[in-house]
Amino acid sequence: MTSEHSSPWDEGTPVPLYVITGGTGSSAKTFDLVTLIATRSAPDPSMQPEQAAILTMCHYPLSVAEVSAYLSLPFSVVTVLLSQLVDDGHVEAIAPVPVAAFPDRDLLEAVIHGLRRL
Repeated sequence: MTSEHSSPWDEGTPVPLYVITGGTGSSAKTFDLVTLIATRSAPDPSMQPEQAAILTMCHYPLSVAEVSAYLSLPFSVVTVLLSQLVDDGHVEAIAPVPVAAFPDRDLLEAVIHGLRRL
């Protein structure tokens, strides 16, 4: 039974974000929205629930944007959590492929045309 002023979906007061991050500020590590995160170890029972959730969901690499969306936490908070996990060796951050590393479009078209002539 619910009281007159609370709804059945009332989750109470929100947890301040500095509690989730352990009060730590920004880290030297920088993450892009498309940086892939892959788990390297199983969650510890002593971990924060958010960090354990990251380890559980990242058995298959996910981008930082996806992790942020799944946890419903701001990007800045997720990057602090990920920095802590990278420092402890629990996850691996895989940088996105830079645009300069992709082959030139003209080269690819020339290869395709050459293959068609075969």
